[in-house]
Amino acid sequence: MPKPIAKVAVNGYGTIGKRVSDAVALQDDMKLVGIADISPNWRVKLATGKGYTVYASLPDKLELMEKGGLEVAGTLNDLLEEVDLVIDCTPPGIGATNKPRYEKAGVKAVFEGGEKADVAEMSFVAQCNYEEALGRDFVRIVSCNTTAICRSLGAFHREFGVKKARVIIVRRAADPWEGSKGPINATIPDLVTPSHHGPDAKTVLPDLNIVTLSCKVPTTLAHTHFVMVEPKAGVSEGDMLDLFRREPRMILLSAADGFDGTQTIIEFMRDLGRPRYDMWELTIFDKSISVKEGEAYWIAAVHSEAIVIPENIDAIRAMTELETNARASIEKTDESLGVCDLRPRAGSQLLAGHRAL
Repeated sequence: MPKPIAKVAVNGYGTIGKRVSDAVALQDDMKLVGIADISPNWRVKLATGKGYTVYASLPDKLELMEKGGLEVAGTLNDLLEEVDLVIDCTPPGIGATNKPRYEKAGVKAVFEGGEKADVAEMSFVAQCNYEEALGRDFVRIVSCNTTAICRSLGAFHREFGVKKARVIIVRRAADPWEGSKGPINATIPDLVTPSHHGPDAKTVLPDLNIVTLSCKVPTTLAHTHFVMVEPKAGVSEGDMLDLFRREPRMILLSAADGFDGTQTIIEFMRDLGRPRYDMWELTIFDKSISVKEGEAYWIAAVHSEAIVIPENIDAIRAMTELETNARASIEKTDESLGVCDLRPRAGSQLLAGHRAL
């Protein structure tokens, strides 16, 4: 019998959409049928060079895109007739307005973290609740920061139990390509306590006792998390190191190797030859892992542009039931992308090896 293939569309070809499209195209159990957007911008024009078929997200944008020099195969409605599932990577709030179109077409949909939780049947992080997404019609991938919280605290909670968790999130101001956002010379605190990240994490881990605080600072490289946990059971630094080493999609980087900030981590990803220097993993500074008077601490870096990409791929597999086992899907996705493979790329081929440092 032919191997089942999920036919996928991506609506919105921006920061997340272009990365999700590339990730789908790497999977041997998925087919990227087409991408949809509203503008004949440089991103979409580059996509045609990759062989991606382009559609207009809105019918009244089709002529604009054609006049901009694009060969457009039709509208999003045409694309929806050809697929099993659409990943909505449109700007925050637009996904909710698109949902009726997906429902009418009878197509499953993945939404991103900019949408409110009630847009979907559940919020998703593969390591935490993969099985709950099996066969679902509408799933929401949580934000970059929430994904990071769920990866590390979810693992810690499963292993040791979390009595109380507090996370300080120092947020990057904008994606690197954006020129109209700030701050330029300020620290902007989120004056609402908790910040939205804690309640959002509870949509994935409802029994997690967590409060988050956040601020925005003048950097575009990555977010930084300062995590403080009161565990239910005794835990040592060695226990934490062992846990984080064996968890998927998490890497420990050593201060002894010169990793002293987000700037060195991002430069490392560049030197590895990662596409767009993407860091799909949650990266933890090993020296920050400590236990003081029964409380556990760590500091992590979060690449806002890339950390959610593997989650999108796993959500597709779960929703279409291509794979019912979480670990099997995670391993398949990670192998295709090169997640946690810390050897440099030679041309377009990833050299053999895993967790080289």
